[in-house]
Amino acid sequence: MKISPDQPSGLSALDRPNSYIGRSVPRPNLARLTQGRGQYVTDVVLPRMVHVAFVRSPHAHARIKSIETAEAKKAAGVVAVVTGAELGKVITPWVGVLTHLKGIKSAPQHAIAVERACWQGEAVCAVVAKSRGQAEDACALVEVDYEPLPAVTDPETALDTKTPVIHPELGDNLTFERVLNAGEPDKGFAEADAVVETTFIFGRHTGVTNEPRAIVADWNPGEARLTVYQGTQAPHMTQNLFAKHLGLEEHQVRVLTKDVGGSFGIKVHIYADEMATVALAKLLKRPVKFVADRLESFVTDIHARDHRIKAKIGVKRDGTITAFEIDDLTGIGPYSVYPRTSGIEANQVVNLVGGPYTCANYRAHARVVFQNKNVMCQYRAVGHPIATAVTEGLVELAAARIGMDPAELRRRNLFPDGKYPATSAAGLKFEGLSHHASLDKILKMMDYESLRAEQARLHGQGTHRGIGFASFIEVTNPSAAFYGVGGARISSQDGATVRLDATGAVFVHSGVTEQGQGAESVLAQCVATAFGVPLERVRVVTGDTDNTPYGGGTWASRAAGIGGEATWQAGKALRANVLAAAASILQADPKTLDISAGIVVDADSGRERMGLDEVARIVYFRPDTLPPGFQAEFAVTRHYVPRQWPFAFTNGVQASHVDVDVRTGAITLLRHWCVEDCGTVINPQLVDEQIRGGIVQGIGAVLYEHCLYDDAGQLLNGNLMDYLVPMAGEMPDIDIGHVVTPTADSELGAKGAGEAGTAGAPAAVMNAVNDALRPLGAAPITAMPITPEQVLQALRRR
Repeated sequence: MKISPDQPSGLSALDRPNSYIGRSVPRPNLARLTQGRGQYVTDVVLPRMVHVAFVRSPHAHARIKSIETAEAKKAAGVVAVVTGAELGKVITPWVGVLTHLKGIKSAPQHAIAVERACWQGEAVCAVVAKSRGQAEDACALVEVDYEPLPAVTDPETALDTKTPVIHPELGDNLTFERVLNAGEPDKGFAEADAVVETTFIFGRHTGVTNEPRAIVADWNPGEARLTVYQGTQAPHMTQNLFAKHLGLEEHQVRVLTKDVGGSFGIKVHIYADEMATVALAKLLKRPVKFVADRLESFVTDIHARDHRIKAKIGVKRDGTITAFEIDDLTGIGPYSVYPRTSGIEANQVVNLVGGPYTCANYRAHARVVFQNKNVMCQYRAVGHPIATAVTEGLVELAAARIGMDPAELRRRNLFPDGKYPATSAAGLKFEGLSHHASLDKILKMMDYESLRAEQARLHGQGTHRGIGFASFIEVTNPSAAFYGVGGARISSQDGATVRLDATGAVFVHSGVTEQGQGAESVLAQCVATAFGVPLERVRVVTGDTDNTPYGGGTWASRAAGIGGEATWQAGKALRANVLAAAASILQADPKTLDISAGIVVDADSGRERMGLDEVARIVYFRPDTLPPGFQAEFAVTRHYVPRQWPFAFTNGVQASHVDVDVRTGAITLLRHWCVEDCGTVINPQLVDEQIRGGIVQGIGAVLYEHCLYDDAGQLLNGNLMDYLVPMAGEMPDIDIGHVVTPTADSELGAKGAGEAGTAGAPAAVMNAVNDALRPLGAAPITAMPITPEQVLQALRRR
């Protein structure tokens, strides 16, 4: 079923009086944050708190022969200097593997390196002092004697027999490999009228969050309890990991996540320096604080997207795609990141290539290899931008080869609307998508025919503009099939506790977390609508493992679809309980009553009967006046997990319009469009801005961002002077449109939207650049980021 986003639901369950579903309402935390009253981990100050700084390896690979700490221990303000071996008595190492990723392997990783440093930036010693400045000064007094070892820095040679093995006990530098054969790819290529082959290169980059990673850990020996203030996306996950590796029970660990200045997947992992911080707090029996500076962030925050993919597509003259094939090689760091592993991104690429299209013939081979570079793992839209760029790059190259309009070739191959469920060649199961409706809408939004006519006219005048498309699918609302099935204690369910206080206000305690994406708004809108109160009467509490139901947190665009549904169900249940109490007071049938704008009303006429404040007053303070045997329950907890489908796939299409200066190679972004289908749109403004933000992040990947390493494994541009990020002045106007196909797996029908923009933007821009250069006979550009130098080189290769 498809419905307009202006009428967010034709479902009676959502058609409530004074509904907030489908409305753009202000964020509940807006005033507090804009007044500078946010509380981030950096703001946390505790009695007796000390600060930790880390001595980090300057080498990509080196044996630690000795560490001299005597002078550092004498320095002003220093409380302790701790090596990896000493800290290993407090915290155990970990191994980042999942059982459903067959054959994945990794070596044990320590909180602080023991015996060897395996990447430039790995911590080899911790200095704890009364201030961060004192700790940093004392770090300079620690003398580490290193024996440099050969560094593995080229994925292409990582598996050669002559290449050193980073972890000899593993046998080789291969951490994960996957092979997929679907349909009859050889037959498909043989039947094709044209076969296009190319190699795609994706530059390694990172998240660059506004707020760096930060953590404060406080071990209270009197209570035998650890309290951790952490900017994390998944508090219950980190609670489990801290407890497991410190030898504690989970109930002995409390994780508090207050305001977070952006995450983008960077803060969904556990980091060695964070593990070291909690271990130091337990060792020293006092609060310890660590805040990464920007230079540390570049060499310790996870990197992503470092892939080389050889790919090909077969196509007939009538536009029918006959086969896809990819060979993906990706270089991670020296360890698979814990607990989500560094194999998921390549696994996602294999799953998603060719995803929007009906072609059943597909062959894929993916290898993930260790390197002596910073660790690599999941980052916003895990694998999606890579798979989309490969798929859509091939589609546009195939269209050019057979002389067909790229929009028309897509139309002939996309999964047809209205014929679901369907299954992709890789085995992904789709409940219901809207590829054709999305394509039709974007062509209308951009006035495609007029744009093509203008492009031809300007080309004749020496102005070279290009139009590029990218159809995409997005994994959202993940079930236990994502991590739980592999043994990771990362919850696929989420919970919400909703309670009515004594004044008639509503409190929501949710397992999802607010990272700046607007989760609090969505949860408030869900419960305000389901229960029947004004939005300003709702208070949302997140990020506290002591006071929120167990949940997975915020990742994979799950907050609205899973956390929102749990909140919706809890709000409905609380409404039923309150109406039962009101009915007992009014001597009425609960079925004849409803709650609207915070008032109990007659359901049929809307006549006001009594305010929630009065119902609460009687229940809380005069329960003696209620009928004998009646017990009101004004707090309700509900959980939700997707069950019918492993994932709720969203879909959409993006288009980019660019101008390429063939004299300088400069690329100017003129306009960008996105049509996206995320099911029921709860808050249109938040959805649109999530998509716009994702598009900007995707533009960063295709044009600007790149972590550059030399052959020795040294990061060359680990600062914001040399590492380019997209700026507002370089961004085009971004137009957003929607098609709405709700999931039937929940009452809300909401899917995720947080990664759609990032998924499609790199492919759309890349295709637009190639479209601008194609009339000049330039070689296709398939390496990201696309620099002016690459444009000029492509023109020279014509």
